[in-house]
Amino acid sequence: MAATGKIDVEVELKSPADKFWAAIRDSPDLFPKAFPNQYKSIDVLEGDGKSVGTIRLVKYAEGSPEITFSKEKIEVVDEGNKTVSYSVIDGDLLKFYKVFKPTLVVSSEGDGSVVKWSCEFEKASEEIPNPDIIKEFAVKNFQELDAYLLKA
Repeated sequence: MAATGKIDVEVELKSPADKFWAAIRDSPDLFPKAFPNQYKSIDVLEGDGKSVGTIRLVKYAEGSPEITFSKEKIEVVDEGNKTVSYSVIDGDLLKFYKVFKPTLVVSSEGDGSVVKWSCEFEKASEEIPNPDIIKEFAVKNFQELDAYLLKA
């Protein structure tokens, strides 16, 4: 019986929610430019890159030993509540997790915003650790995107 679970984290940001949300939605174009040390490319294979059903191929930069690429399918988009959810449908991550479904919610807080990232997962085997390293990658990404937007 493979273990299922959910991890989540909140990150406080200085950027306004609308600006941060727009950057998240523009990730196929923005992330490889803003974070070339993390993302080689994000290609839209199907759809418009933003709506439900879109399939994106994310290629990670050379420094990522275990995960070189992932194919993601957008499952949920709620522009009003600044929510996006997607499933990893192909790639190195699926060697470790049968199911990997992150959800991201951006909300206003004071002059800035908060991003809540959660991820439902099912391990491929009991020996596989929880995806805490991926959670840490997400947190670092959000903090770097916040810093990037504040400079822009």
